[in-house]
Amino acid sequence: MPKSKQRASDLVTCNLCGANIRAHGLGSHSKSCSKQEREWLKDEEFADIVQRAEKKALLRSGQQTLPRELDDIRVKCHPHSQLPSTIHRFAEFSRSRPTEEHTPCNKSPWEPFCTQLNFEVAEIALEAAMTKDQTNRLLNLFHRSATGNDSFTLHNHDEVCSLWDLTSQRYTRFQHDTLSVPFEKEVYEFDMHYRPLFDWALDLLRDERLAPHFVFDAQRLSKFNGERFVRFTDEPWTADAFWNAQSQLPPDAKPLAFILYADKSKLSSFGTQKGYPIIARIANLPVHIRNGNTALGGGRVVGWLPIVVEDQKHTKKKKYVDFKNAVWHTSFYQLLASVEKHSKTGYWFECAGRIQRCLWPLILILSADYEEQCIMALIQGLKGKFPCPVCLVPQDEQSILCTHELRTCHQSKDNIFSKILYTDVHHALSVDRLHTNEEGLWGDHLWKEVKYWISDLGREASVKLDENFDALPRWPNMTHFSSVIAVDFTDGTVLGHLSRMIIFAAQDILTSSHCKLGHLLLRCVHYYVELDIYTSLEVHTEDTIAAGKLALQKFSEIMGEYITQSQPETFKNWNFPKKHLISHVFDDILAKGMTRNYNTKPNEKMHGALRKIYLQRTNFKNVASQYNQRDACDPKINAELDETVTITDAHSSLGSKQGNHSFSDIMRIYGTDRAFTDFRMKLNSFLNVFLPQNHIPLSDERCIHLCAEDTIMEFRFLQVNYESIVDWCVHRDLLRCNPKFYGSPRYDCVMVKTADKPFFARLVYMFTCSIGGTDFPLALIHPYDVNIASTRRRRDDNIGLWRVRAKPRSSSEIISVWSIIWGAALANDPEMAGDYFVIHTVDTDIFLRVKALQAQSV
Repeated sequence: MPKSKQRASDLVTCNLCGANIRAHGLGSHSKSCSKQEREWLKDEEFADIVQRAEKKALLRSGQQTLPRELDDIRVKCHPHSQLPSTIHRFAEFSRSRPTEEHTPCNKSPWEPFCTQLNFEVAEIALEAAMTKDQTNRLLNLFHRSATGNDSFTLHNHDEVCSLWDLTSQRYTRFQHDTLSVPFEKEVYEFDMHYRPLFDWALDLLRDERLAPHFVFDAQRLSKFNGERFVRFTDEPWTADAFWNAQSQLPPDAKPLAFILYADKSKLSSFGTQKGYPIIARIANLPVHIRNGNTALGGGRVVGWLPIVVEDQKHTKKKKYVDFKNAVWHTSFYQLLASVEKHSKTGYWFECAGRIQRCLWPLILILSADYEEQCIMALIQGLKGKFPCPVCLVPQDEQSILCTHELRTCHQSKDNIFSKILYTDVHHALSVDRLHTNEEGLWGDHLWKEVKYWISDLGREASVKLDENFDALPRWPNMTHFSSVIAVDFTDGTVLGHLSRMIIFAAQDILTSSHCKLGHLLLRCVHYYVELDIYTSLEVHTEDTIAAGKLALQKFSEIMGEYITQSQPETFKNWNFPKKHLISHVFDDILAKGMTRNYNTKPNEKMHGALRKIYLQRTNFKNVASQYNQRDACDPKINAELDETVTITDAHSSLGSKQGNHSFSDIMRIYGTDRAFTDFRMKLNSFLNVFLPQNHIPLSDERCIHLCAEDTIMEFRFLQVNYESIVDWCVHRDLLRCNPKFYGSPRYDCVMVKTADKPFFARLVYMFTCSIGGTDFPLALIHPYDVNIASTRRRRDDNIGLWRVRAKPRSSSEIISVWSIIWGAALANDPEMAGDYFVIHTVDTDIFLRVKALQAQSV
């Protein structure tokens, strides 16, 4: 038996939490569990006392509590807030993003420029990186040709620069410190550019536009399912870490929680010039503001860490690694110094709206890739005996799913984060989906294994995989692949899209009969994709977390089988950190909310803007100081908080009008398509049933009988608005029914609601029919609702597929567009004509809906 298996068998079960841990760590783990349970019981007991007192007060005042209804939302505020628990009707409790009319905005965002025209001209000059001479010439041209009511008062480049400088003084400016760090017998100096972190946060707290969006008290939210309230979490203040932090503070103190990110970035095209930005966000703001990179309240560069030039004489030596870590932590402390001071005493501050609050700063989340996490946690990293920055998993047990003793800040010496009260660096470090899943476990490992087995089957298999990918339908926000085998993908988002599609493209290639190990790998990929989608949910409930943990367990079990069986042939070592880190993801979700709260993707997107500033606005020397001047004058700092597209209240709406067509014209054009067989008769029959069912009186109380020369209006675009079952917000699908959309036919699929059960169908023709002066939006569809044999279902379930089968083309039906629930992407099964697979991995909503269908079919 392998050594790792022997160690795994020595696990014992914790009586309190049920986790499997190694025997030697049981004592410390039990103490931690006992402490957490005592704190939780105290909180629950206090909350119950408050709730009973509220009920008594209501009874004394003669008021009655509302009877519970399905989907009621309960908000339980932290006891320190002194706010009562409340229950809201679901319709009254909106989890959606604010609309433009409710979101505060600056009515003169061009200030301190005199007019909007002045600002826009100066913005063009800045974005184009114009020289002083070019700017003066531009302004001269404007004065020579100025017309209209708007006045233009700028005269020269110096005036423009002074206004940008005035703009920068509104916010905390960068400071420059020179740091000295000894190494061997020499002392090295480094430049650190930074904004004092606490002062930057106060800038946001002063802003009237952001004031309504800040949340300072922890909440526990739950939704009534008809039997009990089921807790759900999304924002950081709805999760456990924020609640526990507030529990440790004085009763009148409010947590001011920071999210920090740091990573090197290539600024030049060839990577010779690098930057080391630190990006900060405030966890007290909602995600749509916090993860915005241009609007006020979004991520901002608050520091530039010095980069230690690699010395070949000392590369990879322990002393030199320790020296580089010392430089990192010494420099980072300059940023945190203002936070450290107030983390011990709190800070009374008058926020926007003249509200006095005792702010207590803490580092809630550290967002970084694995290499950066090792520096933050001061651990040895990849080749260390315990390479995980969160727990003490042995190096040779990383491929095994089991619980290990957690690290604590007391084990980290000389770590600058330990200076911040109520901050534990190991708890703040979070699983990053971008580097751990998309670019890591999938991009660097599972995808390479898939290509290995495809190549092992020969050239035909590679060609077929590319053809299958190219045949997959296009879908909004999903990359369409025409070739994958010969392409090296480096973008994490694209790799994520590839993982969501691989099952549908490879299911007829990596079969159990043609490639047993390849098919076993495909099962691993199936559970990996399910796990990744669960971790990406925008809102998590107790049920989805339980389902996600089950997917993690199944993935680990199937991966164990694959590792054992494939090792003699592939010789791959699966003991690497990113295989293990995913085991912490649901602990992070419970502690810090949804994964997009700490995903590095919003921060990585800012690297492009930094490269643009480097190329267009610097002289390529002393980049940090020049960036600080330009960033302080970023014209987008005054952007409105919410730039979302307004979604109408209507469930659906047709677009791309093509004009009126008579039935005789339609049959002349589409007569060879069997879907249009008896089209007019089907429409007559549908209307004579549909109108009375919906209490719409028939014209002259007679049956509808449309003639060949009667006309209908054709449309080729459909917008469907629907409520997501993930975050309960309104989302939209943009669907096409077009014989030539960008040069190719595009007929999207939909799910149709019926009195019995919903079914999938493909759009064939969309139109409106006018009856009695009212236009009814209708669609001709091709139903995919033929029953599938249970044996076929079981084979498909093996790799998570949901198969639908088309009726004969002549069995087309007419439906009301109002009965369309949402759009769907269907992949053709190359081996079975008329069979399709629902691509349930394109978004989280359809994923949960198809999972429900699969559960009902069992």
